[in-house]
Amino acid sequence: MVAGAATTSPAATSAPSESPTTFPSQTPSETPSPSETPSPAVAATPTDTPSPAATPTTSPTPKPALKPKPKPKPTPTTKPKSTPKPTSTTKPTPKPKPTPTPRSTPKPTSTPEPTTKLVRGDSGPKVLALQQRLKALGYWLGTPDGSFGSLTQQAVWALQKSAGLQRDGVVGPKTMKALEAGTRPRATLNGNGVEIDIDRQVLLVVRGGEVRTILNTSTGSGEEYTSTSGNRAIATTPRGRYTVYRGVDGEVTNSLGTLWRPRFFNRGIAVHGSGNIPPYPDSHGCARLSNAAIDMVWASNLMPIGSRVVVR
Repeated sequence: MVAGAATTSPAATSAPSESPTTFPSQTPSETPSPSETPSPAVAATPTDTPSPAATPTTSPTPKPALKPKPKPKPTPTTKPKSTPKPTSTTKPTPKPKPTPTPRSTPKPTSTPEPTTKLVRGDSGPKVLALQQRLKALGYWLGTPDGSFGSLTQQAVWALQKSAGLQRDGVVGPKTMKALEAGTRPRATLNGNGVEIDIDRQVLLVVRGGEVRTILNTSTGSGEEYTSTSGNRAIATTPRGRYTVYRGVDGEVTNSLGTLWRPRFFNRGIAVHGSGNIPPYPDSHGCARLSNAAIDMVWASNLMPIGSRVVVR
């Protein structure tokens, strides 16, 4: 028999009932000390798991597993229901209303205008009627003959000046209305005499305070001119009250120019005849009349020596 060899006696092997059954929970020597009891943190780590010999067979009463709290179901986002677009109701096409026939507003009745104008060079019954009407109002033009000449034009200018119209010598609607209305200028002179209206450029023969004859005239232009003696002067017809002091029955030339049959009333200023009498101021200071008109003044003795002359 070899020493050190484990000899198993029969008695020990034949009595199984005496071999105590080993329960780990009843063997105090194998019960781990509190220090060897792994802490929960150690037990949770897989690398620190004790060997089976050191691990007690009796597991501690496991704590009931916490059921995971159910995650709250996400509240479904309620999509706003799209408001259905209103179905467009097709309106029936309205029947077009009948366009009312506009009532024509009656135009005020006006005096019909003459279809033609009378100008210098015209002739006939209309011109004759014009001349007769002008003569009746006192606008001198000689003897009416139905021919629109220079004397008729002078009378038309005098009428247009008295009415405050454009001085074009054309007998149109406005001039005809002034003629029909009997337009005549008024004088400021009482008694007898001659009145020269510088603003209107007309010469009035006054008898008993009434205007008897109306003549177209042209007075001082207000511009500078050179006299026949070579002096510079301003063409002016001075306003005021004067008396006729001299008359020359023929042509006279003085510092103001050449004068036909002058009637002097203020130094060298006179009423005289000329071949140029425009409807605006154009003289050197005298009151110009047509040659035919100054002949009529002499023939009728309308400006005798000592008679009055008013320039306004």
